[in-house]
Amino acid sequence: LLAISVIDYIAAARIAASEDARVRRRWLAGSVLSNLALLGYFKYTNFFIGSWNGVLGSVMELPRADILLPAGISFYTFQSMSYTIDVYRREITPCRSHLDYVTFVTFFPELIAGPIVRASVLLPQMDRDIGPTMERLRVGLSLFFVGLAKKLVIADRLSLVVDPVFAEPERFDGPSVWLAVVAYTLQIYADFSGYSDMAIGTAKMIGYDLPENFDMPYASSSITEFWRRWHITLSTWLRDYLYIPLGGNRRGPVRTYVNLMLTMLLGGLWHGASWNFVVWGALHGGALAGHRWLRGRTKRALPRPIALPLTLLFVMICWIPFRAPSFHVTAVVLTKMVGLSPGGFRF
Repeated sequence: LLAISVIDYIAAARIAASEDARVRRRWLAGSVLSNLALLGYFKYTNFFIGSWNGVLGSVMELPRADILLPAGISFYTFQSMSYTIDVYRREITPCRSHLDYVTFVTFFPELIAGPIVRASVLLPQMDRDIGPTMERLRVGLSLFFVGLAKKLVIADRLSLVVDPVFAEPERFDGPSVWLAVVAYTLQIYADFSGYSDMAIGTAKMIGYDLPENFDMPYASSSITEFWRRWHITLSTWLRDYLYIPLGGNRRGPVRTYVNLMLTMLLGGLWHGASWNFVVWGALHGGALAGHRWLRGRTKRALPRPIALPLTLLFVMICWIPFRAPSFHVTAVVLTKMVGLSPGGFRF
């Protein structure tokens, strides 16, 4: 946290002070590469070591590194990077107070698990003379307790159904596995959106307004709509700072599909240092590209009563590699769901 807050604060100030494009690019590159290097070391070192050993371990096996992952590093790294990029784009002016900047990076309600709040949203609020009021306390407490109920009453209870199945799926029959997958679909939403509600509510009580992060995502009738509703601050971050800089949809349909796939692959890896997360990202990237391809060839969409359950089913299937600890568990869960077993087709 200290390294990121110092590096990006200085880099943004140097970017804003210079009119030389090369100097500005060098400071931006230094900021971004520093952030990614810290994130890569702490979060992905053992992932790459494990991948290396899995492929080339017989030739040269690398020892695992003894690294403690800092809590929330994925969130505050993205948050701080957006600041220097926005200053480089001249979308915001640099923060004059380092204390204000450190407050932005370490803002405690959303530090551990989001929402990913951009500097353009939070820094201007530090100049407002708005603190706790009875109305803010009322609204903030309401949001906080809704989120707490989602977490404790729904997500944690559903984990009692989910965890045993994903730990040893071989022990369970098809209907039990289906139940666990449905339960996890509800659990992850209640968990993620519940924390967001608590963070937004806490910030509201002390005078700050954080952006909405979930908007009934399971009511989506397409995968594109799902990503407009699910983890909104992450999906918009990936869009604005990865997909669009890669070229977005400005360089032809094939490049658009490639950009969508790359964005979602990196988005999957951002969630965790595992190939299962890469598979999850690839599934969503392929679905987004496929949906865009279909929209370019037909203006007729599936009726919502059909599109909605199909989208939800796809999202639910994609949660399997996201939750499973290994490819083996993913394969066993999927085969159980379609009724396959060593003895043939059965539930």
